[in-house]
Amino acid sequence: MHPAKESTTKHIKGILLIAQDNLFNGTNPDIFAMVRVPEKLVVSNKDFVRHDLIVDKLSVNTAYLSPGQDFTTAIASNVPGTFVYYCSLHPTIMHGKIIIKAV
Repeated sequence: MHPAKESTTKHIKGILLIAQDNLFNGTNPDIFAMVRVPEKLVVSNKDFVRHDLIVDKLSVNTAYLSPGQDFTTAIASNVPGTFVYYCSLHPTIMHGKIIIKAV
């Protein structure tokens, strides 16, 4: 994953998704995690418009993030699988996959 050039979020341990230019991290990257190993997830809105991050099947919902706002949560699953993440305000262009692999 590639952080945005102007990110001011420092020293994030875990996964950092930056919403900017109607993309997450510029490429909507696949996110990889392991079964039963929670991963910290920070979503940071560095854009000029509101965004959110939704992962329906993992019960993740950041609510709307205003420009400059961050949200910290965790992703976790007891079963392997592929889960879609998206911005509900821009779902056709801001979406990607979370891939949970067995240990």
